[in-house]
Amino acid sequence: MPEECLFCKILAGEIQSNIIYRDDLVVAFEDVNPQAPHHYLIVPRKHIRTTLDLSTADNELIGHIYQVAGKIAHDMEFAEEGFRVVNNCNEGAGQSVWHIHFHLLGGRDLTWPPG
Repeated sequence: MPEECLFCKILAGEIQSNIIYRDDLVVAFEDVNPQAPHHYLIVPRKHIRTTLDLSTADNELIGHIYQVAGKIAHDMEFAEEGFRVVNNCNEGAGQSVWHIHFHLLGGRDLTWPPG
């Protein structure tokens, strides 16, 4: 675990967060700067810096993240109206924490194209 990683500190319980889901592979919590009525971050427990650092060994983990996104959307009762899962890779795409994470957004109309 890199000492300076904000998400690693949240996962370790060193920084408080409103956790809504956890299992052996991931933790999900409310985004501190929500962009929708439902805005959660799904973060793997394994520290992976960016999407570019994924390997084939991580395929199951990434599939699990999407399953967790669907479960959260169902549990929070916004799955049927629609939701979006977003992963930003590198600074130009908006990544600001260097630990791979997925934004789960719902509860409002999400326009296209984003950003």
